[in-house]
Amino acid sequence: MAVLAAALVATACSGGKNAVDQNAGGQFRYVSATSKGSLIPAAKRKLAGDVNGSLLNGGTYQLSQDRGKVVLLNFFASWCGPCKVESPQLDSLYQQRKASGFDLVGLDVKDPSKGQLESFIQNKKLTYPIVVDEPAKTAIQLGDVPLVALPASVLIDKQGRVAAVYTQEVFIKDLDPVLDQLAKES
Repeated sequence: MAVLAAALVATACSGGKNAVDQNAGGQFRYVSATSKGSLIPAAKRKLAGDVNGSLLNGGTYQLSQDRGKVVLLNFFASWCGPCKVESPQLDSLYQQRKASGFDLVGLDVKDPSKGQLESFIQNKKLTYPIVVDEPAKTAIQLGDVPLVALPASVLIDKQGRVAAVYTQEVFIKDLDPVLDQLAKES
């Protein structure tokens, strides 16, 4: 078990000690992550904070505007190895499901330059909206979820509640069953 945990940590990209270490007076604490392919029971879900930020292509994003949709918030950076693998797969998922009430928003954290991010998006042919958030303030806005390494994803249900927190890369096979289940919820 310890070897597996060490391998998982080694494959994730650390954002450094300040990636999300913005502990407001000791009150901000992370909770445990959700296993891939599973959801937090509906009765135990907590409302997500109002994530908002500037979109790379102009304008702003606000999570509250997506109420009524299932939303995947994906924290990533262009320099992160697992993010490079995960991002095109997430884009494929976005293309498959966006017409049926699903949204995906990339939250680019800890990227050294806008140009590097733009090259990454162009090379990976990403079409989903990207919020530029170098200081990772969106993780704080979101609330009490773990974000200790990249990539990480937070799944929001139609009522704006945190339905799952995945602290490592996820793939379509991990997300399809939970997205189907969330789509059936009212």
